[in-house]
Amino acid sequence: MIKFFLLVNKQGQTRLCRYYETMEIHKRTLLEADVIKKCLSRSKDQCSFVEYKDFKLVYRQYAALFVVIGIDATENELAVYELIHNFVEVLDKYFSRVCELDIMFNLDKVHIILDEMILNGRVVETNKTRILAPLVALDKMTES
Repeated sequence: MIKFFLLVNKQGQTRLCRYYETMEIHKRTLLEADVIKKCLSRSKDQCSFVEYKDFKLVYRQYAALFVVIGIDATENELAVYELIHNFVEVLDKYFSRVCELDIMFNLDKVHIILDEMILNGRVVETNKTRILAPLVALDKMTES
């Protein structure tokens, strides 16, 4: 099961976070700081899977952004690694070459995309067209 999803820049600023388990805000802040520090301090030569406390971190870097997902022991690391790539491909398809500013200024749309892909910590959709269908419908409504 996916425990959390983070999108972080190289400066360690969280751009997007989604938790699939209830956690106090104070604990979230500490967890994010520790996870970000752990992932940003690793070199590009090191593995993208990190054992951390009672779960695993799967992360992937795209330019200045890191996507970090916390998973439990039952989840497949490679499947989550590919899920990260699928998420970025969906963002690229919607925003036409996504960048950090697109995410910052369209955070609501990024949350919609993430919610279409992951529900209650489980992957529910990977098809790009079906993931983007609600946003396409929303865009058509706002145009007319």
